[in-house]
Amino acid sequence: MSRRRRKALPSEPVRCVVETLSHDGRGIARDNGKAQFVDGALPGETVMAKFISTRSKFDELRAVEVLEADDARITPPCNFADLCGGCSLQHMSGDAQIRFKEDTLREHFAHFGGIEPEEWVAPMRSPALGYRRKARLGVKYVPARESVLVGFREKRNSFLTDIDRCVVLDPRIGDRITPLRELLHGMDAYRRIPQVEVACGDDSAAMIFRNMDPLSDSDRQGLIDFGQAHELHIYLQPKGPDTVHRIWPESGEERLSYGMEEFDLTMKFHPMDFTQVNVDINRNMVHRAVEWLDIQPGERVLDLFCGLGNFTLPLARRAGQVVGVEGDDAMVVRGRENAELNGLSNVAFHGADLHADFTAQPWAAEGFDKILIDPPRSGAQEVCEYLTAFGAKRIVYVSCNPATLARDAGVMVRNGYRLVRAGVMDMFPHTTHVESMAMFERVDN
Repeated sequence: MSRRRRKALPSEPVRCVVETLSHDGRGIARDNGKAQFVDGALPGETVMAKFISTRSKFDELRAVEVLEADDARITPPCNFADLCGGCSLQHMSGDAQIRFKEDTLREHFAHFGGIEPEEWVAPMRSPALGYRRKARLGVKYVPARESVLVGFREKRNSFLTDIDRCVVLDPRIGDRITPLRELLHGMDAYRRIPQVEVACGDDSAAMIFRNMDPLSDSDRQGLIDFGQAHELHIYLQPKGPDTVHRIWPESGEERLSYGMEEFDLTMKFHPMDFTQVNVDINRNMVHRAVEWLDIQPGERVLDLFCGLGNFTLPLARRAGQVVGVEGDDAMVVRGRENAELNGLSNVAFHGADLHADFTAQPWAAEGFDKILIDPPRSGAQEVCEYLTAFGAKRIVYVSCNPATLARDAGVMVRNGYRLVRAGVMDMFPHTTHVESMAMFERVDN
């Protein structure tokens, strides 16, 4: 049987009148009722666009010329914005990006939860460039070009974008893409390092090289020289995450750190640990969470999905007792270390499966007055079903996925809570990621 031939894509650009924006940041136009998703186009614009793919129910295109621009269109601050998949909204003004994210959250609350907060709070914003402290950079040797590429994937394909700097990364990393590429190109192992993880603290920055094979002495020395020249901590990862080890500097503190001056805290973390990428938003986010919980002296507070204590320790500065619970045992250890480092004795960290009923755990026996939840993208549906057992007066939910927040908010409301307020936090400017925070109060308060 012969293979079915894929229909050839139209070769000429077509005219698209963009009506709205999809949740992934693409303009939506229509051709005789068929949806057209157009990369690089904004609502209200008329563009010429080339086909990327065509399917039975929708087409995918890329804008190549703007015939009628919307007022929200700006010149991207990055030369690679049209191609690089690291950002998707650099052609949209900051104010318009915020409105898009607020609309996304509002639509998800209505669609998934069937609810709306009593109050929409002002969006939380940060500098739009140089904010990103963590990232994974792909590395690829291209024989046809006899060169190494370092960067993020291109939009909607697996190829790496050939970039020489990144304006959204912390400048300690983003301004060193070219020397990093030159370093990798000159190594014996240039074909065997597929990625470089980057992480920044307040006072130091790190690169973690995923080396598939043991490095030659010259490669190892080259990495050390690079770290010295650019004031970077250099780590190797020969296998899984537990094999990560530092080779430069040879001595001194191996962990990075960030401070939260409002709470007189220093938080230490390993470069591969999960931490928030935007330090300005993180500090303001923690401030807002503590403020919304309105903790009174002597109250017991529960922090679920607590990680290394990013919220737990600030809460402990205000509360009588705080319990942090996390599914990753390594993060539980890190939380305890940070509590000891900061001289906090009114906080306890525990490991637990938060997808199972945890209400009978010994640490939960006394109940809690206030609760904070900061789950992964999958949300906390099961957790929200269990929380009513504690009878907490107030719950703050920090979310990185508006769909699961809206779904879980519906669970909370059905279980006797009201959605008092909510708002977005622009943790990832120039992307479609929607971070948000919501506050619930028990109806019988």
